[in-house]
Amino acid sequence: MISQPASIVRSVILIAIVASAALGCSANPTSSAASNVPAGEVVRPNKHNSVGAHAASIALRQVGVPYRYGGMTPTGFDCSGLVHYSYAHAGKNIPRTTAGQWAHLPPVEGHNMRAGDLLFFSISGKMSHVGMYLGDGRFVHAPSSGKVVAIESLSSDYYRKAFIRAARPR
Repeated sequence: MISQPASIVRSVILIAIVASAALGCSANPTSSAASNVPAGEVVRPNKHNSVGAHAASIALRQVGVPYRYGGMTPTGFDCSGLVHYSYAHAGKNIPRTTAGQWAHLPPVEGHNMRAGDLLFFSISGKMSHVGMYLGDGRFVHAPSSGKVVAIESLSSDYYRKAFIRAARPR
């Protein structure tokens, strides 16, 4: 299991680049090692985050579903479609697009991240990708064309450098 202390998350946030909002998801690598983490070991529901934890568990059930640009159903997801679908099925309506999610959801400090928080990434110099935090430095996302919904680690070089900020639907 990959784990990450809160101090590393804080450091990542301090060095992250703030970029302009954009639509869609971009290509990025997928780590097969992080994808083998059992679902029950990453989401820790609690009284403060029950909707977020529920949304995270719904997103986890989509691991293996193919990426589809504009997709927002279990036949195929893009990054923001996975997040939107998961929250909708947990009983919370959030914006559909990455840009809408970025613009309308309040930021969360890295050391306060909880299961269900949204993670925004800068790909090719602009904010264009979103995933959902699971806990223990891991997140679930729909990466890019030709790939499937997968679990990744925020401590991987790629995602550590691309991470911009977290946000929490309220």
